[in-house]
Amino acid sequence: MAGVLRTQCCIAGGGPAGAVLGLLLARRGLDVVVLEKHADFLRDFRGDTIHPSTMETLDELGLADAFLALGPNRVPVLRGTSPSGAIVLADFRGLRSRFPYIALIPQWDFLDFITGEAARYPGFHLLMSTEATDLLVEDGAVQGVRCTSVDGPDEVRAPLTIAADGRSSVLRDRAGLPLVTTSPPIDVLWFRLPRAAGEPEDSAGYVGGGHVVAMINRRDYWQIAYTIPKGSARRLMAGGIEALRASLRELVPELGARIELLSSWEQVSLLSVRANRLRSWYRPGLLCIGDAAHAMSPVGGVGINFAIQDAVAAANVLAEPIRRGEVTARHLRAVQRQRAWQVRLMQRFQAVALRGALLAGGPRPTGLAALGLRLAGGVVTLAAGRRLRSRVIGLGIRRVHVAGSPAPVSPSPLEGDDRGGGAARASS
Repeated sequence: MAGVLRTQCCIAGGGPAGAVLGLLLARRGLDVVVLEKHADFLRDFRGDTIHPSTMETLDELGLADAFLALGPNRVPVLRGTSPSGAIVLADFRGLRSRFPYIALIPQWDFLDFITGEAARYPGFHLLMSTEATDLLVEDGAVQGVRCTSVDGPDEVRAPLTIAADGRSSVLRDRAGLPLVTTSPPIDVLWFRLPRAAGEPEDSAGYVGGGHVVAMINRRDYWQIAYTIPKGSARRLMAGGIEALRASLRELVPELGARIELLSSWEQVSLLSVRANRLRSWYRPGLLCIGDAAHAMSPVGGVGINFAIQDAVAAANVLAEPIRRGEVTARHLRAVQRQRAWQVRLMQRFQAVALRGALLAGGPRPTGLAALGLRLAGGVVTLAAGRRLRSRVIGLGIRRVHVAGSPAPVSPSPLEGDDRGGGAARASS
C-alpha cells in the first residue's frame, strides 16, 4: 500500500518560485510540503540575478540583511560593448529602492538560504530527491500528487497543489493546460573560463557579429552565455570548436589566452531558449507558477524575479483560503489575473530588446537601414529610455508586496502511514 502524506499545500519544485512560496505559506502558519527531485540545489546554468524587486521582498520578510551577508556581487549598472562603442543597458542607481543594484549569487546559495529560513517554521517540510510524477485527481479536482523517491512516500495529498516544476513541467502536462508558445530567434551556449586577478568585478556584455555574450562573475571564473541563431548548434559544432574561439577573440579580446582553454564541445552546454505562457494557469485544486506557467527568455535576467513575484501574489491571495480549506477557482483565477498581463508585457519587452541587441550586433547596414539603426541607437541611449529599461528590469511591471504578518504556529507534524514516511522524513 502506498505511503501517504497529508498537508494543506503541496508544492512540486524547489526552485525560486516553489521555495519562496513554501516560505511565505509556512510563515503564515500553514503546513506545506515542497518536493525537489534532486538531492541538492547544485546546478550550473541557472539564473544568478537577484533584482531589486526580490531584494524588496526579502526586506519585507526581514531577510535582506541576512541575504546580503552572504556576500553577493552588487551590480548597480549593466554595461555592454557593441561595434558602436560602450552602452549602458540599465542603471539601477536612480531607482526608488533601498537596493539600487542587482545582486549576483549562485542560485544554489539563494535556494539554500531561502529553504534554511523556511525550515525555522514548523509547517515547512522539504523533501529532497522526491519527484512529482503525476496528479491525483478525484471528482475532477486535483487532490495532490504521486511522487517517487529513494524510500519515501508515494503520494502527497493536499487540497491545493502548486506546479512550480519548471519550464518542462510534468504536472502542467498532466493537467492538460495549453501553452501559447513563441520561439525567440536564439539558443544559448553556456561555458566557463577562469577569471584573472585584477579583472573588474562587474559582469559584462558584448554584442557583435550577430551574437550577444554575457559574462557573469562567479568569483574565480566567468560563467559565459553566448547566443547563436536558433537551431544552428549542430552546424556550428560540426565545424569544430575553433569557430567559437575565433568569435570570442573578436568579441571579448580581454579574455586573451584563456580562450584557448575552451578545447572541446564537451565543455559547452546548449540551452534551447523558449518563451511561453499558459492560457489558463489553473484547474480545480492546481495552480501553476514560475516557469511552469511562463518560461521567460534570458533577456534582462528577469525569470527568477518574475517567478518570485508569482509566489508573493499566490501567497497573498491563497493563504487564508488554504487555512479555511476553501480554495476555489475564483481564488486561483485571481492569482492569474494579477500576474498574466505583466508576463505578457515583459515577454514583449524582452522580444523587442533582443531584436535591438541582435540588430546592433549584426552586419553594419547601409542606406535607409543605416539611418534607422542610428535613430534607434539614439532612442536607446536617451536618458528616458534608459530609466524605463532600468525600472522594468529592476522592479518589474508592477511592484508586489508581502501581505500578512507571521502567525503564531505550533509544531504540526504531517499525517503519515506507519511505514516511517511521515513527519520524520518530511521535516527539514
